Amino acid sequence: VDLKANYKFDHPRDMEFVECKINKGKLGPAFKKEAGAVIEALNEMTDKQKLEMDAAINENGVYELKVCTGARYNITREMAKVKTVTKRVQEVPFIPSVIEPAFGVGRIIYTILEHTFRSREMEDQELRCYLSLPPVVSVLPISSNPTQFKPTMHKITDALKEHGISYKVDDSGQAIGKRYARTDEIGIPFGITIDFQSLNDDTVTLRERDSMSQIRLPIADVAELVYRLCSDRMTWEQAAEKYPKFDAQHA
Repeated sequence: VDLKANYKFDHPRDMEFVECKINKGKLGPAFKKEAGAVIEALNEMTDKQKLEMDAAINENGVYELKVCTGARYNITREMAKVKTVTKRVQEVPFIPSVIEPAFGVGRIIYTILEHTFRSREMEDQELRCYLSLPPVVSVLPISSNPTQFKPTMHKITDALKEHGISYKVDDSGQAIGKRYARTDEIGIPFGITIDFQSLNDDTVTLRERDSMSQIRLPIADVAELVYRLCSDRMTWEQAAEKYPKFDAQHA
């Protein structure tokens, strides 16, 4: 397969080329069945290699040619003559170089996902899988459902926007345990849950993905706390010491 392309000039140019005239009548008897490999090697020589061969023959009377098989052959002036000629050309052939990164962004992402993949066994439940992604590269879910929770949900989402925190609202009608499992699978680190107690005392629960533990805290504090957790300014253990633990069945 010819991998060469042609570069066309706007106007014809006079260019120098190095030619190697091969005398097959001398090469054939000298190398017999190996003559074909020698001829192919001579034809594939670059201009620089041809000039080096010419200089070696002028100095030593012979040039040692090495072919791809590793074999070496002595080339004399009778077998190959090198000369420089000037030609007017409209185009010149070249072999294009292509740089293709072998380590793409996709591989990096897949590596991160593979190294953060976890699974855990739940009592009387099927095996659950989750991604233990750092909070800084994850989004945050907010779980709610009844219509009366909407004002509280908007209050929390507005606060999260002010802190530059990405979030996802899950207001589906599925059980809370299934919603937790679904968000764990895509690596969401913290989950805010609005329940009926939220309507009475303006508090919500905050769940941590890896430990599945929950705390209850005022709505006014939740955005700032999540921001500190996501930016590594506070650990979950420190948050659990500051706010009361929410004793609910692990879901």
